[in-house]
Amino acid sequence: MREVILTMTMSLDGFVCGPEGELDWIFDGDQEAITWKLEIVSNAGLHIMGSRTFQAMAAYWPTSTSVFAPAMNQIPKAVFSRQGSAILTAAEAGIPQSGQQQPGAESWRQAYVASGDLVDEIARMKAGDGKPIIAHGGAAFARSLIARALVDRYALVVHPIALGKGMPIFSEVVPPRRLMPISSTAFPGGSVAQVYRSA
Repeated sequence: MREVILTMTMSLDGFVCGPEGELDWIFDGDQEAITWKLEIVSNAGLHIMGSRTFQAMAAYWPTSTSVFAPAMNQIPKAVFSRQGSAILTAAEAGIPQSGQQQPGAESWRQAYVASGDLVDEIARMKAGDGKPIIAHGGAAFARSLIARALVDRYALVVHPIALGKGMPIFSEVVPPRRLMPISSTAFPGGSVAQVYRSA
C-alpha cells in the first residue's frame, strides 16, 4: 500500500500562505532546502492536488526550466475537483502556447480527475504497491486531507517568518492529533524541514 505524503511550506505561526494567497515569502533561494524538497517530489509515484493548485501548476510547469520541472511534468497527476473533466479543459486553456514544452508536459492534460468521495478516492489511489503519493495542496485541499486523517506523513518546511494571519491547514483537526517526529533538518537560509508520521 502506498502512503500519502503532504508536502507544504509554512510560516512559524502555522500558515501556508497569506490571507489573499500570498506566497512571496517562500522563495528564499536556499539551495539546500530546494535539494531536500526536490528529493521528495522526485520520488513520487503520483502528484495529487486541489483544483486551484492544479490550474496554477498546469499553467506553469509545462514550459518551466526549474529543477523541479522534470518531476512535476513527468510523474502522473490527479486533481480533486467537483467540476469533473471540465477542470482539464480549463487547465489546458491556461497552458502557455508560447515557450518550449518540457518532456512530460502532456501529463497535465492527462491527469486523473478525482470527483468522488475524498476518502474513497484516496483509498483507491493508495491500494497496491508503488512510490508514495505526494499531496501538494492548496490550503483547503490539505485541510480536508488532514481533517479526514488521510495523510500518512507530513513533510513541512517551516520558514522563519510570522505572518500574523493567513490560511492554516490544521484548523479542522478534532480532537487534537499527536504526530510522531521522524526528522528535523535546518537549512542555511533559516528554514527547517520537519517530517512527522501520523501516530
